[in-house]
Amino acid sequence: MSCGVLALVALVVLGGLTAKGPAAAPGGTTTARQPVDDRPNIVLILMDDFSMELLSTMPEAQRMVREGASYRNSYVVDSLCCPSRAALLTGQAPHQTGVLTNTRNGRRPVGGYPAFLAHDNPRKQFSVALQASGYTTGFIGKFLNVYDVRRVDGKILPPPKVAGWDDWQAILSGGYNGWGFRSTYLGEDGTVRLRDHPKPPRNATHEDRDRSYATNVTADLAVRFLDDHRDDASPYFLEIATYGSHAQIRKAYPGSPAFPSAFQDRARYGDPEGGNCGLKRCGSLSLRDLKGYNDPRDDNAPTYLRRGGRTVPAPAWRTNPIKLTDKSALRHYRDRVQMVQSIDRLIARVRREVGPDTFVFLTSDNGIHLGQHQLNGGKGTPYDSDVRVPLAVVGPGVAPGGRAQFVSNIDLAPTFEELAGLKSPGFRSGTSIASSLRAPRARGGRYVFFEHTWSKSRPGEFDPDKRTGGSTDIVPSYIAARSARGLLVRFDLDSSWRGTDYAWELYRYDVPWEDRNVFAEDHAKPWVQDLKRRIERFDGCRPAVCRALSR
Repeated sequence: MSCGVLALVALVVLGGLTAKGPAAAPGGTTTARQPVDDRPNIVLILMDDFSMELLSTMPEAQRMVREGASYRNSYVVDSLCCPSRAALLTGQAPHQTGVLTNTRNGRRPVGGYPAFLAHDNPRKQFSVALQASGYTTGFIGKFLNVYDVRRVDGKILPPPKVAGWDDWQAILSGGYNGWGFRSTYLGEDGTVRLRDHPKPPRNATHEDRDRSYATNVTADLAVRFLDDHRDDASPYFLEIATYGSHAQIRKAYPGSPAFPSAFQDRARYGDPEGGNCGLKRCGSLSLRDLKGYNDPRDDNAPTYLRRGGRTVPAPAWRTNPIKLTDKSALRHYRDRVQMVQSIDRLIARVRREVGPDTFVFLTSDNGIHLGQHQLNGGKGTPYDSDVRVPLAVVGPGVAPGGRAQFVSNIDLAPTFEELAGLKSPGFRSGTSIASSLRAPRARGGRYVFFEHTWSKSRPGEFDPDKRTGGSTDIVPSYIAARSARGLLVRFDLDSSWRGTDYAWELYRYDVPWEDRNVFAEDHAKPWVQDLKRRIERFDGCRPAVCRALSR
């Protein structure tokens, strides 16, 4: 065990993690008990399609930010659900996991759970290492796209068991709609079984319907897990993955909004400014909160770099008709704020159950754009709206305050392993941030990288975003690097698997969004050349190289 881990364990004990020693027997004697594993419990709360403007409305999330470590430079390696989640679970970039899209996209899968399985990712999950070391591992909520029921000879069968999890309660794809879905559980023989969560009838009360709402069901399952393992001799790791604040796929009830909140948080009919928006009045929320909303895109087209450093304009890829109206964007924004209030209550319930001796991490698989850059609604871009996600951590020994280190979601797997006293395997491409939990100015990352693979939306694709006026399949493939100075993106405008047509976008962060591509004028500057070299090395990098590039 490293000195850093030993120091952290000492902080854990001092911070309130109680060692469970021999039990006192009647008469004052002691009886021998099973040795206790005093490593910390860990909970990960992973939200879905959660963009940063929502965070300021959530009272319990804001309490986590105040009381714990909050990372203002926290990002995802790919702003798309399945590639991002696969990266988090394995600590690897998409070009290493082989999970490049949300659906399988052909006979040889390149996305979704089929690609996760085909590339041997289940054994690479951090949960496998934690489980092998003695942790009880639990998963509740949304897993990966295309992990769902199977139909064989007219029968509905559960999806296969996933390695590394002692308690497996995945909520399947019906969870997108909020009501009427299935979840899995493990039978006594260890096989995956199905549980139905029926949708209450339309004439049921709001209270009855809200008891069956996906986020509330997820919270109930999580609290039950925590209660069951409260007094275990061994520590636990629990991932709680919500479907909020993702848009619905189908309406659960007539008139359901694209982003369906619990009924208790909705505005009354005819009161568009009402409802529960947490720390803010719903009527005070405006499109000014969406940084870069409706920013003209004429100055965002990519740039070709020719021999000798000459630059010429490249074809614009942002050619989508602008369908999202201001009225629709504002309605979607307010609906999303109301939607996350149930997640905030989930966070509060979890924190009450675990107490101060457990690490709790709060983050998301990606953000979304909702009219920023005139891109209608969607995700998948390398821009701040899509790749920046919250990361707040509370727990024993965590020093309160903000953090400036650059963090990617591929850094979470090695972080969990270090907190558990484990050495991360060499195939992790991320780097642990555990030292920064107790030391806010600890050495950390100075760069993060993004990669994304273009694919045409296929049947079963859950992210075409038609309800918000956009589509993810206009975003080209790219590799990007970001530092405190700016963002450099190398787009591949050739949509074939083999050809390349590289063009560049560069944005300085002296404004809070990517307002103008300045590659033509700034590409020769040393800091830009540094980003360019790092992008070229990140392309197909092996884990050790990937880790080194972030420093």
